Amino acid sequence: MDFEAFFATKLDGLHQEGRYRIFAELERRKGQFPSAKRYVGDKVSDVTVWCSNDYLGMGQNEKVLAAMHAALDECGAGAGGTRNISGTNHHHVLLERELADLHGKEAALIFTSGYVSNWASLSTLGANIPGVVIFSDAGNHASMIEGVRHARCEKRIFKHNDYRDLDRLMSEYPASTPKIVAFESVYSMDGDIAPIAEILAVAEKHGAMTYLDEVHAVGMYGPRGGGIAEREGLMQRIDIIEGTLGKAFGVIGGYITGTAKLIDFIRSFASGFIFTTALPPAVAAGAVASIRHLKASDAERMAHLAAVKKVRARLDAIGIPYMPNQSHIVPVMVGDASKCKWISDILLDEHGIYVQPINYPTVPRKTERLRITPTPLHSDADIDRLVGALSSLWSQCALARAVA
Repeated sequence: MDFEAFFATKLDGLHQEGRYRIFAELERRKGQFPSAKRYVGDKVSDVTVWCSNDYLGMGQNEKVLAAMHAALDECGAGAGGTRNISGTNHHHVLLERELADLHGKEAALIFTSGYVSNWASLSTLGANIPGVVIFSDAGNHASMIEGVRHARCEKRIFKHNDYRDLDRLMSEYPASTPKIVAFESVYSMDGDIAPIAEILAVAEKHGAMTYLDEVHAVGMYGPRGGGIAEREGLMQRIDIIEGTLGKAFGVIGGYITGTAKLIDFIRSFASGFIFTTALPPAVAAGAVASIRHLKASDAERMAHLAAVKKVRARLDAIGIPYMPNQSHIVPVMVGDASKCKWISDILLDEHGIYVQPINYPTVPRKTERLRITPTPLHSDADIDRLVGALSSLWSQCALARAVA
C-alpha cells in the first residue's frame, strides 16, 4: 500500500471541504490576556483571543502564578513517576482534598487531563461492573464516547437533554440491571444546559448511578464555583462529578469526585490513571490556588456574566445570528464550512482577532460556527473591534442577519 498517497488523499479531502485545521501559533503573555503574540514564520503580530477556554483568565492570576513558582522552587519540575511509584506529591493530595470539598464529596482523584478522566473512569466502570448498561446523552463529547466505547459494555444513546427518552430506554431493562447515566451540564458547542434535576429523577427511579461532566461549568457557576449542580443544589444527588483544571481554573488536568470507595475503585483499576506520570507538582499547586480563590471570590464570575451579556447585546444590535442559550458560550452561526474558515482567517490576518472556526465533525454539517468565549478581561474596545469586523465580513459573505 502507498501509505503516503493515502494520507495525501485524506488530507486533500479536508482541504476541499474547507475543514482542514491550521494551528495558530500563539504566545500568551503574562499580564496581557486576552492579548497574545502570533507567529507566522518570522513575522510576529498582536492578536486578541476570543476563543480561549481560560474563561476567567485564571491562567494569569497572580495567586496562581505565585503558587506555581513556589512549588517549582520547592519541588522541581516533574512529579518523578506515576502516582503508584514515587509520583504522589503533597500538592496532589492537597488538590484532591480541595476538589472533594468543592463538590461536597468524600474523595477526589486527579488525572492528566479532562479527556483522560472521562475516558479512564467510564471505561473502568463499564468494563468491571457485571452486566452494566451505560446510558449516554447524544451530545456527549469525544472523551465520554471513547470511554463508553472502550468499556465494551452495552450502551444506549438517549436524545440530547431528553429525560423522557432516557426514561423510555431505561424502562426496557429490569430493575436488577446495573445502569449508569452519563451526561454533561454545559455542552460546549451549543452552550445549552442539561435539565439535571429531571435526569436525576429518572436515574433514581431506575436505580442508576449518575455521572455528570461539569468541565465547562466548574469555576463558572455556583456560589463557590462548583458548577451547575452546585448552583441548582443537586450535587449530593450525583454519584460522580467530573471536571477539569484546564478551563476556568486556568491550568491543566482533570478529575473525578465521589464516595471514598468509588474513587478508590477507579484509582485501583483504571489503567489510564495507574500507568500515567502524575501532574507536575507546580501545576497541582496552581490549581489549588485557583480553586481556593474562586471558592471565595465571585468577582470574576460576575464580571464574566457582564461581558457575555454585553457581547450578545452588541451582536443583537447588528443582527449577527448566534445560538441562544443560558451559558457563557456564544456560538455565532455561519452554516457553511468554507465561509466559516474564510471569516476566521480574515479576522485573524486583517483584524488581529482570533476566533477558531468550528466545523464537522465537531458540529453537524451546515451548523458551522465561530465559538466566541468572552472573558472578564476583554475590554469595551475589544468588543467594538470584534463586532465591527464581524459586521463587515457578514456583509462581504452575503450572510443572512437575524431579524429583531
